[in-house]
Amino acid sequence: MDRLLKFVLAIALLTEIGVVFFNIISRSFFDFPLLWSDEAAKLALSTIAFLGGALAYRRDEHAAVRALLSRISLQWQDIFAVVTHYLVLTVAIIAGFSSYPLLIVKWDELTPILQMHSSWYGVPLILSMVILAITAVERLVASARGVVLRVGVLFGCFVVLLALSRHIWLPWFAGDAGLVLSLGLFFGTVLLGLPVGFALLLGSLGFLYVSDTVPMVALAQNMVDGTGNFVLLALPFFIFAGMIMETGGISERLVRFVHSLVGHFRGGLLHVMVVSMYIVSGLSGAKTADVAAVGAVMRDMLRKEGYSLEKSAAVLAASAAMGETVPPSIAMLVLGSVTTISVGALFVAGIIPAAVIALCIMALIYVQARRDNAPRIARAPLREMLSTGLGAVLPLMMPVILFLGILLGIGTPTEVSSFAVVYGLILAGLIYRQLGWDQFIRSLISCSAISGMILFILAAASSFSWVLTVAYLPQRLVEILSSVHESEWLFMMGSILLLIVVGSILEGLPALLILAPILMPIAVQVGISPLHYGIVLLIAMGIGLFMPPIGVGFYVSCAVCETTIERSSRAMVPYLCVLVVGLLLVALVPWFTLALPAAFNLGR
Repeated sequence: MDRLLKFVLAIALLTEIGVVFFNIISRSFFDFPLLWSDEAAKLALSTIAFLGGALAYRRDEHAAVRALLSRISLQWQDIFAVVTHYLVLTVAIIAGFSSYPLLIVKWDELTPILQMHSSWYGVPLILSMVILAITAVERLVASARGVVLRVGVLFGCFVVLLALSRHIWLPWFAGDAGLVLSLGLFFGTVLLGLPVGFALLLGSLGFLYVSDTVPMVALAQNMVDGTGNFVLLALPFFIFAGMIMETGGISERLVRFVHSLVGHFRGGLLHVMVVSMYIVSGLSGAKTADVAAVGAVMRDMLRKEGYSLEKSAAVLAASAAMGETVPPSIAMLVLGSVTTISVGALFVAGIIPAAVIALCIMALIYVQARRDNAPRIARAPLREMLSTGLGAVLPLMMPVILFLGILLGIGTPTEVSSFAVVYGLILAGLIYRQLGWDQFIRSLISCSAISGMILFILAAASSFSWVLTVAYLPQRLVEILSSVHESEWLFMMGSILLLIVVGSILEGLPALLILAPILMPIAVQVGISPLHYGIVLLIAMGIGLFMPPIGVGFYVSCAVCETTIERSSRAMVPYLCVLVVGLLLVALVPWFTLALPAAFNLGR
């Protein structure tokens, strides 16, 4: 089953890349657009989202909050792990059965060009639920038998009692009680260690079950619709491009070029890390790929030069948080998919704000280096600058090609993103010859799993957001925030605090998926530019993702730098303060965000 799953996902990803890429070539050079490309790409995306999400669960790569679990005894950790397996099994069974009516309803609906039954878009969802159920059973069988039996008996009795007594307790959940239950299920199970995507589905199922007004098929409908946005096609492309950069020697060439330029400043290698992260973030788009690409290349250099690895991990985390607004960014694509903001405008708007925060981080590095009387190293000779610069010319052409493609109207940001993959494959495989066939296949499978995990969370969040809307939560937030309608900055500060805290707890993207569609209309009512507000939200989410003690991105940075979380957390405190200062500068000075979009006439 695993081999078949990987094969199907590899075919789906390659098909998606090929269809989008050749559609641009056919349309631009032969004036013959492939009209069916959107329908084929949407089916491939649905396959990656749901079957890739299932593969990510089998590989234990789904985003989950484990900070609280790590503080309890191993015995209780085992108990909670078994509980989460039962919850995944329950969600998979209910979501799978509720998806079947969707296929029946959609069977008579045909797509405009291919005349394909629309039901095919929902088939990957049902298959993924079957695979998830099988995987949950496998994990229960592999767990301690005594714990599985005891928890299973209690869990089964609870479910049966819940179903038999439904007519008794159902009236209790009239009004706002259903919303409270949904939010409680989500946050409670997330803290228990249930992966975020499944916690979102459980919260949605809980609301639908107690509301007794909307059929369960609404869950499947919203999940399929959540992956149908054309903008999301770029997400697997940028993740795949990031992996190619890491394994194909592209990132290493960029880092060595930056080192030859700024490595002679006080705290030189830390400056190199910040600048490299800025450049690499603009090429890969995936934060984990950024951290791994830059950190792995620089770790040995930092250790050899006597730098503190704890401070290095802190600078790496701060730089990655800054890079959330360097295009192309996965978070930007997600924000554009759940709001009405143009992805192209977001790409251009994020360049200067990221540079402002990068300069703030570099200023702190310089001050600390002077305080510690850190030695300077000799400036790289001109020959080294030229040689490393020549080596970095081709990698640096990638963002140029992407921006020219967007600005010249050759394709949308989503379509042009396919060029990043093709260009990266040409560099790494044909020119540098550092990407072999085995590495290509491993990157393809890993990309499918990571993309599937993110898209699965997006699909689940789409359903959860729909539930919150049905429960009138956005309207309630508008009422609560009505007192600050006269103070846009008070609303902005509250939004920043909310995104940092929730982004830390929910590990970034889920926080953005849930809160952005709710907060954006309020920001527009208050009088804040949606483009400016979106960039502020992205940076705040990035800070939360890399904020100790529970920001998962910070753990990745520590692991890459091979240092402890406790010591790195202390080193991170001043950089966290600087990140907040930089974010406040961006929030209080809209010009940083809006200047470039205005210059390119991309809206405000």
